[in-house]
Amino acid sequence: MSRTTVADVVVDGLRRAGAPRIFGVPGPGAPLPLLDAARAAGLPVVLAYDESAACVMAAVTADLCGAPGVASVGASAGVVAAAAGVAHAVLDRSPLVLLTGRHPRGVLGCKATVVVEAASAAARTAHAVRVALAAPCGPVHLEVPEPVVGRDAERPATPYAPEVPPRPAPGALEEAARLLARAARPLLVLGQHCRAAADASWLRAFAEALPAPALVTAKAKGALPDPHPLVLGVVTGEASDDRALGRADLLVALGLDAAEPVPRAWWSRLPVLAIGPAPASDGPPAFCEVTGGVGSVLEELAPRLADRPRADWDVAELDRLKREWPAPATAAPAGLAPQRVVELAREAMEPDTLAAVDAGAHWDAVTGFWQAVAPGEFLAPNGATRAFALPATLAAHLARPARRVVGFTDAAGLLAAAAELETAKRLAAPIVLVVFGGADAVRLAQSFGVAAYAADSEPAVAQGLGRARQVRGPAVLSVFAT
Repeated sequence: MSRTTVADVVVDGLRRAGAPRIFGVPGPGAPLPLLDAARAAGLPVVLAYDESAACVMAAVTADLCGAPGVASVGASAGVVAAAAGVAHAVLDRSPLVLLTGRHPRGVLGCKATVVVEAASAAARTAHAVRVALAAPCGPVHLEVPEPVVGRDAERPATPYAPEVPPRPAPGALEEAARLLARAARPLLVLGQHCRAAADASWLRAFAEALPAPALVTAKAKGALPDPHPLVLGVVTGEASDDRALGRADLLVALGLDAAEPVPRAWWSRLPVLAIGPAPASDGPPAFCEVTGGVGSVLEELAPRLADRPRADWDVAELDRLKREWPAPATAAPAGLAPQRVVELAREAMEPDTLAAVDAGAHWDAVTGFWQAVAPGEFLAPNGATRAFALPATLAAHLARPARRVVGFTDAAGLLAAAAELETAKRLAAPIVLVVFGGADAVRLAQSFGVAAYAADSEPAVAQGLGRARQVRGPAVLSVFAT
C-alpha cells in the first residue's frame, strides 16, 4: 500500500474543494512536490512563465468555475513577482489559493497566511479554502514548508463541506419590499456578484416584473443579456448616466461590490436598496440592505411583490436611452474606430464566444460594444490591470474548452504578458488576441511561433479575423494605421 504524504493531502483537499487545476511557475523555491502530487492525482498542472499571469489565470478560473483557483509560485522573488496578480485577485474578489513552499511570511493583500503542518494538513488546507471563499472572497496564502511536504499524513475520511450562506433576514426582506412598492421608477445597477448562472433567471424575472431598466458594471455584463431592451448599457459615470438617474426614484444595487467603479455621487441623490452576499460596509450607504445570494434574495422577494403596481417607466424613453447610451464614436490611436473593430470581431466569432479585456484606451469601446448574453461570457478586471487579457483568455479556454475566446488589449498590455504567448502556443489554445495600436505585435507574436496578422482598415480587420478563426491554436490580430 503506497504511503500518503502531506503533498497528497493538500492536493486532495484542493480537489475536494473543486479546484479544477493548478497554475504553476517552477522557479527557485517553488513547491514542486505539490505539483508532482497533483499530476499523480489527476489534477492538471498548467505551467506559466510569469507569476502574476499565473495568479490572473487562477483568479479567472475561480470566477468561471465557482471554485478556488490555485497558483503555485517560488520563494520570495516569486511572491514579489506575483504581487500584481494577487492585487488583481483582491480587487476582483477572486478566491485564489497561493501555494508556496519557502515563504512562511504573510503576503501583501492575502486575507490570511495558513502554514501547513503534517498532523493537520487536511484541516489547514480546508481552512485556507474556506477563508478564500468567505465573503468577500479573496486570495489566501497557503504555505507548505519543504521539510513538511514529504512527510507521512493521513487522508481525511470526511468530504470537504463548504459553508452554507445564511438566509436573508425576514425583516430586511419586508423593508426591501416596502421600498420597491413605494418606488415608481426603480433603476437597477447590477454588479459582479450577479454573475452566478443560477441567478440569471431570477434577475431577468425581477427586472421584467417591475419592470425596471438596468445598468451593468463591466464585470456584470451578461448577467442580463446585453440585447435585452431593459439593459441600458455599462456604467460609465458620464452625462448619459444622469439621464436615467434624473428619472429614477430608487437605486437597486444588485450584487454590486465596493471595488467596482460606480460614481460615488450617485448614492447621495437617491435612496438605495442594496442586495448582495456581504454587508456593503465600505460601499454605498443604503436605506435598506439585504445580505444574501442575489438569486436567493430575489426568490424570497418575489411573493412579497406580487401585488405591486408596475413601474412608471416610459418604454419609448428607455428605448431612446438604450440607443444613445454608448459613448460617441472616437478614432483609436491606430486610426480605426475601436467600436467598429469590436463589432466586426463579434460578428466574425461564434455566438457563444467569450471575451476578455484589459485596461487601456480601448476599454470603453470593448465594454460598450461587445454583446454578452450570459453570465461569464465577458471577463474584465476591476483594477487597471494591463496584463490581463492574454492570461484571462488562456484560463477561459481551459475552463470552457469547447468555446472560442477573444481578448482585447493594446501594445503595452501585450508586451506585459508576452511570455504567455509561449503558453498559448504550447496549449494550442484557439484564442484570438486583438491588439489595438500594436504595430510591432505581429513580429512579437511570430517570434513565439504564434500566427499573426495586421489590419489597417475595416476590410483588413474582417479578413484577419476570418484567417485567425481558421488557425488551430492562438492567433494575434494587430490593428493599426499605416
